[in-house]
Amino acid sequence: MKIGFVGGGALAESVIKGIIGKIVDVKDVYVSERYASRREELIQKYKINAEAGVDSFISDIDLLIIAVKPKDAEAALNEISGKVRTKTVVVYVVAGLKLAKVEKYFKDHSVIRVMPNVAISVGEGMNVFTVGKNVKPAEVEMIRDFFSNLGRCIEVEESLMDAVTGLSGSGPAYAFLMIDAMSDGGVAVGLPRAKAIELAAQTLLGAAKMVLESGDHPDVLRDKVTSPAGTTIEGVRVLEQCGVRSALIEAVIAATEKSASM
Repeated sequence: MKIGFVGGGALAESVIKGIIGKIVDVKDVYVSERYASRREELIQKYKINAEAGVDSFISDIDLLIIAVKPKDAEAALNEISGKVRTKTVVVYVVAGLKLAKVEKYFKDHSVIRVMPNVAISVGEGMNVFTVGKNVKPAEVEMIRDFFSNLGRCIEVEESLMDAVTGLSGSGPAYAFLMIDAMSDGGVAVGLPRAKAIELAAQTLLGAAKMVLESGDHPDVLRDKVTSPAGTTIEGVRVLEQCGVRSALIEAVIAATEKSASM
């Protein structure tokens, strides 16, 4: 499979990092990136093909991934429309951009909207997709298999994609903030910074794995580690007093509304 990217930013790099050597060879990865310094960075780090435009590879790829910022999406679509061969599957990872708008540029193509997150770079991404009107069952399975190699992958109706963006798309930032805050707490009570970060990060990783593998509701798992009059309930009590639960709920809602307005 030959894969082309329009846009070489952080999200595209996360996909590239996750697939090279596993799904595709470096020689079969092509990136269109307008900034020369960024092109050189990607070439040096991953040994892939990076150009200023799409003309050198657009007619010879099997999967095209459009990974640009929302404000740059229309210009990118105008640039490549009419250049992509019909059998190429078009995937885009642009927040807030509806399928119907993209399909106007690719009337005869299979178009798939995907919202991954940056954890795909370490094989633990949460990838969610919804498909356009021309997509065939075999192409659905191809995309499911492709992104399952980068973490978990599920399909939803397009009406849910803004909510997906607000939760799992933006979610790693919430987790990073929690790890940082928990490690600050560790430092405050005497732990060295590096050890505090490791403790916090592994704790969130382990807790997430318990939820996914057990199938239990998080509240059930929390009760199992919250002894009467113990240390954990004291910590939980303070989190509730400070509105941490409400803050996280509001963060997801705000990010969802932002995605819907883009």
